[in-house]
Amino acid sequence: MITCHVKYIIDPYQVPAFECYSRQWIEVVTRMGGQHHGYFLPAEGANNIAYCLFSFACLADYEKYRQEAAQDQECARLVEEAAKLKFIVSYERSFLRPLT
Repeated sequence: MITCHVKYIIDPYQVPAFECYSRQWIEVVTRMGGQHHGYFLPAEGANNIAYCLFSFACLADYEKYRQEAAQDQECARLVEEAAKLKFIVSYERSFLRPLT
């Protein structure tokens, strides 16, 4: 299993827009064969940091998801929306493996 961990720096004045965007990505990842573990939005402390975690059986499955997402109309719409509204300032992606 490979788990993608994404740390987002978000516009704290647009958390509702980021939340709407995030809910849609949960559905997309699930539709494309991944297991989404959720988004984690600011509650206490920093008001501009959010995280998400989702997994695929292996790195090859994740890479297949990325290729499919690049061609998917819903994904393109979500990426366009995020760029237009600028509720994501930046993000960093890390890959983790479970300790078994």
